Amino acid sequence: MREIEVRTFAKEDMQRLGELYHAVTANNDSVFWWVGEEENWPNVFVAIENKRIIGKGQVSVISTVPPGSPEERSHYIYFNLKVLPLREDDYPLYDLLYECLLNRAYELKETLPGSNRTIVGIGNQSTEGYNNNYFISKGFIYAKSLYTMRRDLCEKIEETILIEPYRYLGGALDSEERIEEYLAVDLEIWPDAPIGHKQLSDKQKNSSWTIFIVRENETLVGSIMAWIDEDGDGDGIIEDLFVRNSYRKQGIAKYLLSQALTYLKHHGCTSAELQVETANSSALSLYHSAGFKEVSEEVRYHREL
Repeated sequence: MREIEVRTFAKEDMQRLGELYHAVTANNDSVFWWVGEEENWPNVFVAIENKRIIGKGQVSVISTVPPGSPEERSHYIYFNLKVLPLREDDYPLYDLLYECLLNRAYELKETLPGSNRTIVGIGNQSTEGYNNNYFISKGFIYAKSLYTMRRDLCEKIEETILIEPYRYLGGALDSEERIEEYLAVDLEIWPDAPIGHKQLSDKQKNSSWTIFIVRENETLVGSIMAWIDEDGDGDGIIEDLFVRNSYRKQGIAKYLLSQALTYLKHHGCTSAELQVETANSSALSLYHSAGFKEVSEEVRYHREL
């Protein structure tokens, strides 16, 4: 192997990173994280050979659980490791980046509440065989699969009605109290992967981000987020659709989904995307009824850190 330099990402790497991105995503069958703002670059590592970026590794804290949470709940840190297609079976190259990712993950773990364990994971398209097998060789085991689903926004969006006593509020996270309420309900719905303050704050930085909330009196019963993928191809993104258990099967989820689709269409999007677990039959039924179709499958693997 020729001499390869592995180091943290720097500003002068941006153009060369674009070359790697286009090579890796040419067939739209790879999960590739963009590097984000400069404050995130200590979590990004590049492998350089002959002045060319031939691989990139990235690590991020995806979700955390607050102190005092049940001990079975976990913090989640995820990796994203990509190499040039011609090097996808070059496991010694993977090793160089993986070592950096693992060391950085341990550093990030030290910043998390120590009352709960930390899980490290990866998510790849099911077709990324060499990448998936590499992580399996490192002790990662299958966790779950998710479909990416897409809907054509040129097609008619069914109008839905919210029945009494529920009422709809748009963009209603306008105080710290409201944010804390939302995070508490999100934790209730997704105990294994709550969104947390940081992820919510990161999503809110998107200029087109909005949230739709349904309440019964003052009780938050359901919500959905939507924004435009400004770093990608301009698709509309839908995320974190939930309805609390005792309020389900009353048309609330369908109403929220309709609101989000209408918002994205009015903001110029021609399609909308979301992810859903392949085992979630009720959610799949809802999304199919709203015109969504599966376009790819992501497989996730994890292990304890």
